[in-house]
Amino acid sequence: MTELATRAQAFGLIADGVAAGLSAPWRLYLARGCRYLSLNVGDRGEWNSWRAHLGCPELSVRVYDSGGEIRRASVAEVVLDGCRISVELVEEVSTDDLDRLLVSDPTLDQEET
Repeated sequence: MTELATRAQAFGLIADGVAAGLSAPWRLYLARGCRYLSLNVGDRGEWNSWRAHLGCPELSVRVYDSGGEIRRASVAEVVLDGCRISVELVEEVSTDDLDRLLVSDPTLDQEET
């Protein structure tokens, strides 16, 4: 899909991913005017699948304290026809696993060892 000018086209992009076998996002936000589409997924496997499906080249990781719990937010983004699409995964992490906070994709490091 090269154009995301309407809400139907944006939702069609998600429907195409689900039809291709990806898990449906647990939360979807589409901004008025179709200029921003956000998908929230449940686990790292879903996050990797959606970012590969959408071809998201931009990755960012943010670690923050949320009421005494440490959370890690991984975000992958791509811009298609002026619409910024982001795929976000929020995971709870513990201080026992500080090494996990220092790498962009902890599954890759596990596979290498």
